Amino acid sequence: MILGALVFPPIGNVVEWPAAFGDGTFWAFNKISMINLIAVAVTCGIFLVARSRSEMVPRGTQNLAEVSVDFIRTQVIAPGIGHGGEKYLPMLLSMFFFIFFGNITGIIPPILMPANARMANPLILALLAWIWFIGVGLKHHGIHYITGALFPPGVPKPLYLLVTPIEFVSTFLVRPFSLAVRLFANLLAGHILLITFGVLCITLWSLSFLVAALPLSLFMLIALTGFEVLVAFLQAYIFTILTAVYIGGALHPEH
Repeated sequence: MILGALVFPPIGNVVEWPAAFGDGTFWAFNKISMINLIAVAVTCGIFLVARSRSEMVPRGTQNLAEVSVDFIRTQVIAPGIGHGGEKYLPMLLSMFFFIFFGNITGIIPPILMPANARMANPLILALLAWIWFIGVGLKHHGIHYITGALFPPGVPKPLYLLVTPIEFVSTFLVRPFSLAVRLFANLLAGHILLITFGVLCITLWSLSFLVAALPLSLFMLIALTGFEVLVAFLQAYIFTILTAVYIGGALHPEH
């Protein structure tokens, strides 16, 4: 779109990025791939640095790592899984950081794109959570985990015609779908809002008769940027704690 001397990219460029190499193949490398590598590298780097600089009084990176571990242990594992959940701490901690760093890049120049605003990332993460909680259920309870979920005890047998399909859809289909869509939709909506107000600020600046409205748009852009920091954290936390809850339900189905 062209407005005066300004040229704005098409709306497709909001979420679509050309591949640096391998265009049209399954191994194509683009901006989203780069963000994923950064998220993995930063997550690993934090804990490798923290381990190499272990001190009695933690500070800097070590303090960040210890606070993060304690946060996942007390705010995710304890309420979500309970007894026996400590063994899942490395996976949940890695998931939280990977999602958070994939979210926060939406406000970091010059990247300005959250990796989780593309459906591929949330979908893969949701499938990972799905495989994990079903695997935990089968490991600890065998096939009784599946039958117990589909045929809950205490229900009159005729009602199984209604209850079993509902339980199958809600437990084994809706869970991964809702995890993926929630993360994707929130990050995409926030990304579009930031772009909208960013473009609006540029437009108002270029049109002298509307420049009086620029401070309001600029304020909204700054406020939304701060809000996106909160969204980046909350969506990582929500995804991680729901994964923990699903694992807890598979580990302790009687509860």
